[in-house]
Amino acid sequence: MEPLLAAFVLSLIGYVFGSVKIINQGTEGLVERFGQYRRTLKPGLNVVIPLIDTVLVESTREQLLDIDPQSAITRDNVSLTVDAVMYWKILDVQKAYYAIEDLVAALENLVITTLRSEIGKMDLRETISSRTKINQALLHELDEATETWGVKVIRVEVQGIQLSEELRAALEKERTAESLRKAQISETEGVVESIQRLSRALQTQPNSDAVLKYLFMKDYVNANAKLGESNNSKIIFMDPKALTETVSELIAGSEGGEGIMQNNTDDGQG
Repeated sequence: MEPLLAAFVLSLIGYVFGSVKIINQGTEGLVERFGQYRRTLKPGLNVVIPLIDTVLVESTREQLLDIDPQSAITRDNVSLTVDAVMYWKILDVQKAYYAIEDLVAALENLVITTLRSEIGKMDLRETISSRTKINQALLHELDEATETWGVKVIRVEVQGIQLSEELRAALEKERTAESLRKAQISETEGVVESIQRLSRALQTQPNSDAVLKYLFMKDYVNANAKLGESNNSKIIFMDPKALTETVSELIAGSEGGEGIMQNNTDDGQG
């Protein structure tokens, strides 16, 4: 009698311990009875039927899915390599377990497909400069697509966009040419502004003819000195005296022309 009682007590104790299931914080459990879903266990102490109920535990914590570099083609037919990460969590354990065969593989394939689709809507420049826009588009599309799986996509981040070496070199040359073009425009604008300032200043000076002669001769001497440094060029210059006389004649002729016009005007009025 005593051995039977001891066996019964031990069986009862084993049944009690077997019926207690502790679910840790950050996880939930699915109870299956004879292969059918019965209920979901929340974190804490739960009671099940030993040998009949099967408990499957799933994490409800935020998880990271790292996508390996993938090839993609932009709207302007440029091939590039892009990789991304996605942060997600399970909101409904029942849906996540029963609605999709392999949740992680399905999420990975969905991210890759959506990423290629979004890049295909943009040209190369927009793809490189609008990473935030891509992230937002991916988040919207993925969160909507995974709702039926009981999954919440928290955020998606494009980590890197890699170009081929040939394309990178071509873009670098284009950027260099653009910088030189802008520098030349700025230099030209500066020269024009300097000429305009000089013209306004000369109009207020009584000895503007002498100033013009001086500036002309200065530029002439500087140009002569620079060209003279070359061993491959032989250039014949006019005599500086002749140049000075030429400038003087031009200035005098300009002044004479203005005087003649003034005289003609006066005669007409008389």
